Amino acid sequence: MKFGVSVLLTIIASFAAGLYLPFWSVALVSFCVAAFIYQKPVMAWLTGFVSIFICWGLLAFWIDSLNDSILSTRMASPGLFPLGGSSSLLLLITAVVGAIIGGMAALSGSLLRRYLDERKASDY
Repeated sequence: MKFGVSVLLTIIASFAAGLYLPFWSVALVSFCVAAFIYQKPVMAWLTGFVSIFICWGLLAFWIDSLNDSILSTRMASPGLFPLGGSSSLLLLITAVVGAIIGGMAALSGSLLRRYLDERKASDY
C-alpha cells in the first residue's frame, strides 16, 4: 500500500515540480516523499527508482513523439552519442539516469527519517 501511494505521489509531484523547477527537482521530490512516507531503505530506493523511471520515460517518449524522433535520432548518431541512431536506446538511457537519481534521493530520505526516528527514541 505504501509503495503504490509513494510511487503515485512521487510521479505526480515530480511532474508538477518539473513544470516550474529545474530538472533536478525530481531528486528533491523523491527525497521528501521518502522522508515523509517511511519505508525500509530498499523499498524507498525502489519507489524512487520506479517512479522517476516511469515519469522521465513517459515524458521523454511524449516529447520524442511530438517531433517524430528527429532530435533523438540526431543525438543518437555516432557523432554525439555512439548509439547507432537508436532513439529508443537514448530514451531508455534518459529514463535510467533519472531513475538512479530518484532512487538515491529516496534512499537518502529514508535513511534520514530512520536516523531521526532512532535519535528521537534514544533521547527518552
